Amino acid sequence: MNEFDWNAGERPPDGQAAAPPRVPGLLRAAAVASLGAGAIHATAAGSHSEHRSAVVAFAVVAVLQIGWGALALARSGGLVSLAGIAVNGAAVGGWVLAKTSGISFITGLDVKESPELADTLCASLGAVAVLGALAALATGVEWISRPHPGLVGLAAVATLSVAVPGMVATGEHGHGGGTHASGEHDMAGMDHGHGSAQPKPYDATLPVDLSGVEGVSAAEQKEAEDLLTETLQILPGKFSDPAKLPAMGWYPIGDAVTGFEHFINWPLIDDGITLDPDKPESIVYEVLPDGTRKLVAAMFIEPRDVTLENAPDFGGDLIQWHSHTNLCYGGEPNKLMIRAVVEYPAPCPGDTFRDHLSPMIHVWVTPHECGPFAALEGEGGGVIAPGEEKACDHAHGAPPGATDPAAQPS
Repeated sequence: MNEFDWNAGERPPDGQAAAPPRVPGLLRAAAVASLGAGAIHATAAGSHSEHRSAVVAFAVVAVLQIGWGALALARSGGLVSLAGIAVNGAAVGGWVLAKTSGISFITGLDVKESPELADTLCASLGAVAVLGALAALATGVEWISRPHPGLVGLAAVATLSVAVPGMVATGEHGHGGGTHASGEHDMAGMDHGHGSAQPKPYDATLPVDLSGVEGVSAAEQKEAEDLLTETLQILPGKFSDPAKLPAMGWYPIGDAVTGFEHFINWPLIDDGITLDPDKPESIVYEVLPDGTRKLVAAMFIEPRDVTLENAPDFGGDLIQWHSHTNLCYGGEPNKLMIRAVVEYPAPCPGDTFRDHLSPMIHVWVTPHECGPFAALEGEGGGVIAPGEEKACDHAHGAPPGATDPAAQPS
């Protein structure tokens, strides 16, 4: 009986049954890779219950990748290949978007993330699936149209060796014990690898571990840790010398008498970009006894139309927004300085004015007894949302419910 090759469009001789379609080995290898990527996404969906929209996104991608993989193992053709390119291409594109800017329309995936083990493995399998499906479109090339069972077997072994570690890394995404719980917040999941750290005061060193705060979700912990990590990495190398700041667009606001001096880049407040350590709205220096300035923190300021009541839900209980409503500014636009301190809502005197009442947070790059996001103490701390108490976190890096050693009797 002659073999019936559906891919070549041949028809069997009269009276003979059609043989099963011969699926190109490259397409089957792509199908196996898609199955592996889908398995990682399925594990990620089960590990991200804190954000329903992220769970749905992971689940949908998993179903599509696994469904296409199963189809492509048995059927071939241009439409099958194009469907695989679309499904896995979209998954890889989602990974790239999550790594570069975040996926704004999916809660839990809307914060830019750094590549981690599980999501990178998953994206790699998706990319292999795209390449295999693309190659399978060249049906006129004899080598490509062959079934290549050895190649498919090798692809299965390779995919298994990649997918299993990816699934384990994604499934272990939990805070207290070891891995960072937010999953990768992209289309693949992640493993943050904290270890069961003992609680310790904030010492402004890497790696960052903010685990052990009850009520803080996996996603919230990851948001806070990523912001803190990036700030620790970027700020000292870029902003350690305050003398260079005016040329870069940051100007002092005249509060050095408090012991801390803020430099503000005023146009950044409403530029639509927030929580970016490369462009913090304000940079904070401690004024040392000899008059020199020591870089201590970034201060991120929300746009002028944001209030404490509608401040971003970022970092959960790890982060507390505050605002300065009592500062009256004057002077040259974009180089404003504090001219008076008047409690809100009393009007500012003379030609001074309140420039913004929007919320802000500090991110400290030096040790702070109240944690990495503490507001300045005393009058410098500003005001917080009604009903809140000023936060002061003495220790992090502990399993939930662990006792703060600073609170232990001596």
